[in-house]
Amino acid sequence: MITYLSILLNALRTDRDDERGASAVEYGLLIAGIAALIVVVVFAFGDNIQDIFTSTCDSVNGTAAAGCTTD
Repeated sequence: MITYLSILLNALRTDRDDERGASAVEYGLLIAGIAALIVVVVFAFGDNIQDIFTSTCDSVNGTAAAGCTTD
């Protein structure tokens, strides 16, 4: 009787401690949220960021003949 009870309790304990699936789902949701945030920021501030890079490039080049490319 005791051996069956200990086997059952041991099986229940290992099932409770197995949280790998839940962790993978949580990490997946976290990555999806970060990706969505990056997309929103790029669409919201895309023109401003491009202007910042262009002005920085112009400042670095100064009077050099080579200009900034927008490839």
